[in-house]
Amino acid sequence: MSQLLAGKTALILGVANKWSLAYAIAQAFRREGAKLILTYQGERLQKPVEQLAAELGAEKTFDCDVSKDQDLARLTETLHGEKLDIVVHSIAFANREDLDRPFVETSRAGYLLAQEISSFSLVAVAKATAPLMTEGGSILTLSYLGSQRVLTNYNVMGVAKAALEAAVRYLASELGPRKIRVNAISAGPVKTASARGIKDFSKILEAGAARAPFRRNTDPAEVADAAVLLASDLGRGITGDVLFVDAGFHIMGL
Repeated sequence: MSQLLAGKTALILGVANKWSLAYAIAQAFRREGAKLILTYQGERLQKPVEQLAAELGAEKTFDCDVSKDQDLARLTETLHGEKLDIVVHSIAFANREDLDRPFVETSRAGYLLAQEISSFSLVAVAKATAPLMTEGGSILTLSYLGSQRVLTNYNVMGVAKAALEAAVRYLASELGPRKIRVNAISAGPVKTASARGIKDFSKILEAGAARAPFRRNTDPAEVADAAVLLASDLGRGITGDVLFVDAGFHIMGL
């Protein structure tokens, strides 16, 4: 059976540990024959990501803090001469205190930080990498249902994810003539390190397992396989979309 991503090069931003969705996506991409390039943020994550990169057989790793213009410029410089086919943006952040307190009490600084890291970074990464996608390609990001519905304690991150999904549509429109597709995967709740920062996250998992049509929570491998679809030629007609991979939870009402 042929590999769906054979001959393609994928840049993945956001692999932090083996429990991250970005890691599951990297595993699936490698299985399908893609060459991997991973980034990490700062010295603290350098060694763990380099170890994961070695396990995945990644070609290259390098530091990239998406909140710093010089790092984004270095991203382009580091990849100079490298033809990219796929970019995975799996980056989000909000201050813990802005997730714990009511949304109406969100601080100005906390709101701007969540938007900068969780939403604007996609625009910045697309600007830096699109020139390297000389034969077109696929840009993917990760979202969550809290972008479209009010989910308790998701707060400022829900608003940031809403902006992220809007950015997907605008980028898809502008990059379409260059044969670059831009999509988001809205994954169901998964036990990742970042998810543990959401207050009462265990209750979200319980509700998902009880009410989703499949009566279970999302498997990271399902998200990864959806990413393969969107990154491969099988997804060549899909752009500007949000693909739900959440065991069907998003369709349910009261």
